Amino acid sequence: MAILRAAFSAALFLFVSLAAPAAAQDVTLSAKGGGLSVSGTLLSFDGEFYRVQTEFGPLVLDGSGVDCSGPGCPDLETFVARITVAGDEMLGAELMPLLLEAYAQERGLKIRRIVSDDRNFHYVLWEEGSGSPVAEIAFHLGTTVQGFGDLLRDQADIVMAAREMTREELAAAREAGLGGLKAAARGRVIALDGLALLVAPENPVQGLSLAQARAVRAGLVANWADLGGADAPIVLHALAADSGLEQAISNRLEPLGGIAVTRHQSLASLADAVARDPLALGFGTLTEQGNARPLDLIGACGRAFPKGAHAIKAEDYPLTLPLLLYTPPRRLPKFARGFLRYLNTAPAQALIRANGFVDLDAERAPLSGQGDRLAAAILNAGAEVPLGELQRMVTALAGYERLTTTFRFETGSSVLDAQSRTNVLLLAEALEAGRYDGQTLVFVGFSDGEGAAATNRQISENRARRVRDAVRRAARALPEGGVRMRTEAFGEAMPMACDESGIGRQINRRVEVWVGPKMDQDG
Repeated sequence: MAILRAAFSAALFLFVSLAAPAAAQDVTLSAKGGGLSVSGTLLSFDGEFYRVQTEFGPLVLDGSGVDCSGPGCPDLETFVARITVAGDEMLGAELMPLLLEAYAQERGLKIRRIVSDDRNFHYVLWEEGSGSPVAEIAFHLGTTVQGFGDLLRDQADIVMAAREMTREELAAAREAGLGGLKAAARGRVIALDGLALLVAPENPVQGLSLAQARAVRAGLVANWADLGGADAPIVLHALAADSGLEQAISNRLEPLGGIAVTRHQSLASLADAVARDPLALGFGTLTEQGNARPLDLIGACGRAFPKGAHAIKAEDYPLTLPLLLYTPPRRLPKFARGFLRYLNTAPAQALIRANGFVDLDAERAPLSGQGDRLAAAILNAGAEVPLGELQRMVTALAGYERLTTTFRFETGSSVLDAQSRTNVLLLAEALEAGRYDGQTLVFVGFSDGEGAAATNRQISENRARRVRDAVRRAARALPEGGVRMRTEAFGEAMPMACDESGIGRQINRRVEVWVGPKMDQDG
């Protein structure tokens, strides 16, 4: 293979990839102007690159540098990108089709939807002038698990997921030759929601702790009286057991343990049933609550977590739900790549908001708007975190605004979680676009309160530096001197939640991003 690379270095781009289940036909690809040639079975052609099964293994060859001969050669003049989108109907029923239609309109393409049944439809897109089709996109709606299965069988180009892949699913993907799907380039967050505990408006209970919610799902608590309500049984409502959303709730709280529960096929049906029954408790989402009321989530020390869009973007809400698109480690057609890039644009983010989800656009909040957090910090001040340290923090952040772009870590790990991995890419793109030119970004590390304060400050400093460095690496086109980036670390000085619970400690371990007008020195 080294000989091939040397001979085709100016014309070919190649790498080992999975074989696609495309129709197999023989081709010979020859370097333009003469030289070496490669023969094999054509696996796919995306309008730019050939994927060919050869004696050297699967290769990807740049079509601009080769001539194709043989019965399997595609017609370059009539190429149509064919893309399959599969997975969870939470994204596929409305949001993804709307985004595709908006992208087609932006590109000046005509689009027609052809429906086979409730869960299968496809789009044909063509240029208005010539009438020539440029893409066909097939949608197969089902569950997150079904989408992951299609990804492992290489039967989908884009998979819609209402939860992250589990360790077992990631391991199965590696065994199938898909490599690491945990990277942001393979599993990208496109929208956010919040898991919610829903009750009827007249239910007197105002909030539950995560421990209480887990106890209910485990069947250890079955009466509202144990939760501060009436002496009456709790009537549980949940989505179908195979839905990605219910699996996300099980992963974050507790699987429903052999107890009576009414299952629903949609969030709207669940919310409607809960709203009509004062004894009902439903496990749904904040953005699809209908006439039901979401309970406050109470931390271990009695404070309610914020649950608005700002808190969800910043992951300050403990049950933030990232909605993801997964793609295989092979080159997608140019149309698909363009569509995926479009999802990060302002028009796409506005459409995501209009569809009821929480978008990924960064919002700002000044230090003066952090009153509750500062008050909690002052109350927690003592020998480990003296008031002088809080004064240092306030002085360092004076005149700055906090972005909702926040970085948190997987449980018991220094690895960024899915939302944070996407945040690295989004912040890098914003920097490359000049959104923060002439300003300073401060990556501010915080920790939980476990351990010595000095150790925690060092840990939070290390995390802040790692996140800053990751953003720098991702912002490859960042102009020199356009923006300053430095770090600060305050350890356990300003907790977001109570350290008495695991989820509280996880929320407190974070790196925030603050933006200010002055051009400081890098740090």
